[in-house]
Amino acid sequence: MHVVAERFIELVVTQHYRPLTDAERKELHESYQWIINHQWKVARLKNLSLVAYMSGDTEWQHEICRELERLGEM
Repeated sequence: MHVVAERFIELVVTQHYRPLTDAERKELHESYQWIINHQWKVARLKNLSLVAYMSGDTEWQHEICRELERLGEM
């Protein structure tokens, strides 16, 4: 799991026990935005991987898989 996602989870749990500081709330929002962007990138690449598979373009599919691995999603 990515360090940003781990911190997001930590802050979500923490807010159930005590109010977050202003800095923590900002960090929670920023990490949430990072997760959203990351998941959109992953979803896009997975869809492109399907297109590459369906078109029989193995080289392109391998490039996409490498990018997914770089993002930590395979």
